[in-house]
Formats: sequence, C-alpha cells, structure tokens
Amino acid sequence: MSANPYETDLEKNAANYQPLTPLSFLERAAKVYPDVTAIIHGNSRTSYHDFYERSRRLASALSKRGIGKGDTVTVMLSNTPPMLEAHFGVPMTKAVLHSLNTRLDAAVIAFQLDHAGSKIVIVDTEFSSVMAEALKLAKVSPLVIDFDDPEYAADAPYPKGSRIGSVDYEAFLAEGDPDFAWSMPDDEWDAISLNYTSGTTGNPKGVVYHHRGAALMAYANTVHAGMGKHCVYLWTLPMFHCNGWCFPWTLAVQAGMHVCLRWVRAKAMYDAIADHSVTHLCGAPIVMATLINAADEDKREFPQTVTFNTAAAPPPESVLAGMADAGFAVTHLYGLTETYGPAVVNEWHTEWDGLDKAGRARRKARQGVRYSALEDLTVMDPRTMEKTPPDGETIGEVMFRGNIVMKGYLKNKAASDEAFAGGWFHSGDLGVMHADGYIQLKDRSKDIIISGGENISSIEVEEALYKHPAVAACGVVGRPDEKWGETPVAYVELKPGKSATEAELIAHCRTLLARFKCPKAILFTEIPKTSTGKIQKFRLREMVRGG
Repeated sequence: MSANPYETDLEKNAANYQPLTPLSFLERAAKVYPDVTAIIHGNSRTSYHDFYERSRRLASALSKRGIGKGDTVTVMLSNTPPMLEAHFGVPMTKAVLHSLNTRLDAAVIAFQLDHAGSKIVIVDTEFSSVMAEALKLAKVSPLVIDFDDPEYAADAPYPKGSRIGSVDYEAFLAEGDPDFAWSMPDDEWDAISLNYTSGTTGNPKGVVYHHRGAALMAYANTVHAGMGKHCVYLWTLPMFHCNGWCFPWTLAVQAGMHVCLRWVRAKAMYDAIADHSVTHLCGAPIVMATLINAADEDKREFPQTVTFNTAAAPPPESVLAGMADAGFAVTHLYGLTETYGPAVVNEWHTEWDGLDKAGRARRKARQGVRYSALEDLTVMDPRTMEKTPPDGETIGEVMFRGNIVMKGYLKNKAASDEAFAGGWFHSGDLGVMHADGYIQLKDRSKDIIISGGENISSIEVEEALYKHPAVAACGVVGRPDEKWGETPVAYVELKPGKSATEAELIAHCRTLLARFKCPKAILFTEIPKTSTGKIQKFRLREMVRGG
C-alpha cells in the first residue's frame, strides 16, 4: 500500500502550528488597537496597551515568586480590573487560575485552597474577613496579596475589610517586567483554569479547563452573542462563574470594552448602559428583574438594543416583554461548569415571532441547540447509552461531547470516569429532545436549585437541617420565584415531642451554610415517602408549585 501523500513530509512545525490559547488574543488586540479603551472601572480607564502590559507585569511578578507550570494561583476578586488581568497574567506563566466564588463560607474556601494546592492568593479587601478565617482553617500557607480598590464606591453596600496580606497588588505588579516574555502553553491540552462545582454531595469537585477549550469558547461567544468589533460588555455576571463564561477572554477577540461592575444595582447598570453604550451583558433572571423593576428615577434611556444572555431557568413571558420594552434582546442559554459555561443556545427563528403568546413561550422554554464549538449534544438513556426518540416526551439524560467539555475533575479520577462513561459527558440533567433537535430540560437529577444564578445543593441544605435536634425528616426543593428564578424551600417533619419554629430552623441553617443557601421558608408537614421510606422529591416539587 502506498503512503498517504497528505501525511508525507507535511509535519507540524513552528511555522504552521501553535497550540490554541486565548492568551494571544490580548497580545493581538494590544498591537492592533493599543489606544482603544479595554477596561472601564469607576473613573479609571485602561487601554489595550496598558491592559497587556499590566498582565505581563503580573505574569513576571508571579514568575519571580516561583510560579510556573503545575502551580495554582487563587483569586477572590470582584468584577474589577485585577480579575481581568489574572485571566491572562496567571496562565502566561503556565500556571492555573482558580477563581473563588465570593459568596462562599470560610470552610469551603479552605477546602478549595487545600485541594488546589494554592501557592498565591490575591484577595479583594471586601472579602478579607472570610479569607482570613479560611486561611486559619487551611493547611496551605500561600503568599497573600491584597487588592485595595481605589474605585470602591462611597455608597458601597459593604464596607472594605482590612488588609491581610504581605504585599499590595499594585506593589506586586511593580515587581514585574512590562516586557516579560510570557509563555504559550506547551500543549493546548494544558490546564488554564480551575473552577469548583457547588458540590451536590460531600465536597465540591474541581473542574479543569484547558487552553483549547477556552480559546474555542471565546470564539464561539462572539458568534452566538453577536459581538462585533469594539463591542461593549457590562460585567453583571460574576467572573468567578465558569471564568465569566469565558467572556474575559472573548472580549479581546474583537477588542471590546469591559465595563466593570462590583455590585449589581439598578442605577449603576442603567448609568453604565447609557453612558458607555453597552451592547452586551449576561446574567441570571434576577438581573433582568432588577432592571425592569427599577425605580423610575434610576432608569435611563438609551438608543441601542442591548443583548442580554441568560443561562438559568427560562424567563417568564412577562419578564421577556418587560425586557423588550426596556430595550433588551434576551437570548436563552444553558450549560454547566463542566462545559465552560453555556454550551447550548436557544437559536430563535424569525417565524416563531408569528406564534401566539403560548407558542412563543413554549419555544422560549427550550434550552436549545449546541454551540458551534461543541461537537454534539443529545439526550440518552444513561443505562443503555441509546438516544431517546426526538418526540419531546421521552425523558433521558442530557449529554455533551466536544472541545468545550472539561479535562476532568482535579484529583478525582473516579468522578471523571463516571462523568465521561460511554464517551459522553453526563450532565446529570434530565430532558427531552424535540423533533427539530432542540433540547428541553425537565428535571435535575443532581437536586440542584438555581437561585439568582447560584447553584444550591438541596442535599447540603437537608444535611444542615438534619443537624437540628428537632428535625425528624426533611426535603428541600426549589420554589419558582419571579425575582430569583427559584428559592430553596424546606418541608420538615419534627420528632415526636420536639418543637421548632420556622425562624429557629432558618437561624440554625445560617450557622452552617452561606446565607444564600438557607431556606427562604420552612413548611411543617408530613413528608410523602415511598414504601421503603425514601422521600418523594417529585411530590414535594408538585406541592411547592401548588400541584
């Protein structure tokens, strides 16, 4: 058999191949558009030239402290310039960026620091108190760098905390070389970031992203969000959520402008949209509710239509109508931490505009079709690994395959093997496939409640309730909420002869859980169970919805 001519003397070399990475996007933007504003934060403005230079300084300073391949740099930062700089500066050393959810409690933070083996922690003084507590609990002893934000608002809802580190962020950057020769990844499969799941049972799992996936997701975001040259992006989505769905890297593709926002408040959002001609933003339904329910004096007129990407439960028709009236075009997305954020989009067809209200709502309720960077998306029977019929009725597990699926779970081969069984990523979400190839979620097999964009494990809340001496049985489910999407509600059976009030049980949960995870209501009732004593969660979901 003769040799394949297309595989003969046509090898990869330095001239025709480089690993895919989003890091080169910033370098290009800085060279092509050095004077274009890259970041707005309060009264400060940062050009692409300076953004790139500061990212290189960060990389250089980290390198001087011994940070390199295989190391983890942890950040606990709000939506501020250092968070954007970290997305480039940390992986420029071949190290891995670990972004902490700023709403976590000290025990969970300590677990993550230890599990990740954090060598350096950069912390905003807003979160210094909880970080100080976490460091006392942690086994690792990282170098701690303080970011004391000079643009911290005078009307801040939270006071600044104290500095707890050994060096200030700006002083640390001053140690670095602005001309630092940063490193491309050795392989596009190399890790770029680490994001932890909420943890349905036990400790959260560390989801590892690679450079290839981050680069492809950045490209795909520009396509599916319709981001043109010099788009303007408002940071309402926390950058710690799946690396801000990869948008910190996305904006560099089109030399777009990041408009930082520390707190999601109506007036600040409207001011930013009107003053900076914002074109895009992302967020949970709570952000939409904040916008459309804002006081009249906080609202601003703006001429542009703003694309709003939301990735939680499908918004109610009333919310969609309110957003349209306010000048926003809503795009419904779906994904998981394991898929770099949203990997599914409800691609809207113009002919659907002609449907009646109920018909449009039915279409809007569907999660959609795969991102262009995803190889395949389907619904299968997880036992047989056979695809369910596309009838919109047969329930199976939603599964993903492609380059924007994680490398796996850090230091957890068993969980990775389980997630990738049969050559597909098992989402744990249950859904149906419609005849036109659009998927629609029907339930969450992982018992996750999504409230205000945050994942809450119902099992974790139940475990907290069971630690109260009066609780005999409990079940936690999500109750639909126009503002938050859904909120956790607990059904509780008390032990014979024991008593407890709703306020008492909620206060008890607050001693064990982050405030946002605590039940918003406690309902005392006999809990439906199977003949073997297993709590029937589906009945609780029916009860909470009035069924």
